[in-house]
Amino acid sequence: MLSSFDDFPIHQTSRPVAHTATTDLNHYDRYFFNGYTRDGTIFFAVAAGLYPNRHVADAHFSIVIDGGSPGAHQINVHASRRAPLDRADANTVGPIEIQVLDPLQALRVTVEAPEHGVRADLTFVRRSPAIEEPHFFLQVGQRVVMDSTRLTQFGGWEGWLEIDGELIDLGPGETLGVRDRSWGVRPVGEPAPSGAPVADPQFFWLWAPLNFDTFSTHFDVNEHFDGRRWHETGHIAPVMTNDRSDPPEAMRHVEYRLGWKEGTRWADWFEVDLVPWAGEPSTIALEPLFDFQMKGLGYGHPEWRHGAWQGELAVGGDRWELPVEDPTAGENLHVQTLVRATTGGGVGEHTGIGVLEQLALGRHDPTHLTGLTDGHGR
Repeated sequence: MLSSFDDFPIHQTSRPVAHTATTDLNHYDRYFFNGYTRDGTIFFAVAAGLYPNRHVADAHFSIVIDGGSPGAHQINVHASRRAPLDRADANTVGPIEIQVLDPLQALRVTVEAPEHGVRADLTFVRRSPAIEEPHFFLQVGQRVVMDSTRLTQFGGWEGWLEIDGELIDLGPGETLGVRDRSWGVRPVGEPAPSGAPVADPQFFWLWAPLNFDTFSTHFDVNEHFDGRRWHETGHIAPVMTNDRSDPPEAMRHVEYRLGWKEGTRWADWFEVDLVPWAGEPSTIALEPLFDFQMKGLGYGHPEWRHGAWQGELAVGGDRWELPVEDPTAGENLHVQTLVRATTGGGVGEHTGIGVLEQLALGRHDPTHLTGLTDGHGR
C-alpha cells in the first residue's frame, strides 16, 4: 500500500513505508515528553505510540498540580484508534495531536478533551541536540524481547494548559522537560503466549534526565537480577545558545546508589556518578518531591495498555489521588519521581530539577529486592 511518505527518499527496505521491516507484533514507533515548572508545582507528560503490525495507534496526556500537597490528583486523558496506513496521519489520536514543527528542534502538543478536564496547547523547543543512546537489545532464551533505538533531548515548554476550566499560562523559561523518541521492538499490546518458561520475570530500569541552568545531564541503566548491565548511558549536555552549540559529552561510565522507601520499589534517596573519559567525575544527589504514576500514560494501565485494541476510536479519562494506596500493585510500580538535583565534582555546584524514572520488576540482588513486586524490606 502506497502512502504520502513514499514520495520522500526515506525507505529502509524494498517495500513501501507502510510495510514494516519485521512482522513482529511488538514493533512500535513512539513519542514521550515530560514537563515541569521550575518550582515543581506543575508536572505533565505525553506519550503516543504507533503499532503498525497490531493496527493500533494510541496517545495519552497526564498532569499533576501541586503533587507534593495533600489531596493532589493525577488527571489523565487516553485515546486509541485503528492505526492509519499513511504515516502522515499517525500523530493524531482523538483529542491528542503531536506536530513536528522543526525536526529535532521544536514539536507541538495539543489536547482538546474538556469532558475529561484537560485542554492544552504546548510547544517543546530544544535546549540540547538530540542524544542517540546505545542500542537496546535484550534476548530471553531464543526470543528477542527488545531491539530498539532511542533518542533523548532536553528542552523547554511554552504555551497554556486548561485544567478543570482553570487556565494556566506557561511563559518562556519557566517550564523545563525532556523528550524521547524510540522505535523497534519491545513488549506492547495484549500479552501473547510465549511457550516454555526460560527465566523468571525481571526488568530493572533507572532513567534520570536532569535540567540545570547552563547544562543538562542524562543517566540510565538496565540491569539483570544480579546487577549485570545490558544497557547504560551518561551524558552532560551544555545548553544551546544563539552563538554556541557544544555537543553533549558522552561519559565513560555511570554509577548509582539508592535507598528504597520501606515497603515500596520507589527511591527514598538516590545518587548518580557521571565519570568522563578525562577529568573529574561529577556526583548528583536527587531529592524526591513526589511520584508520578506512569500508568497515567498507559504504561501498565489495566485498561489503556499500550497497543491494545480498544476499537476504531476510543477516548477516556481517569484520575486518582497521590500518593496511590498500594505502591506494590503491578500497575503502580512504574513511576517518574520529580526530583531536586544538586551537583558536585567536575561540573561544579549547581541545583536543578528533573525526574528519576524507576521500574523494578522481579528480583534485583544489588538493591535487595525479592519476589515479583514485593516492597523493600517485606
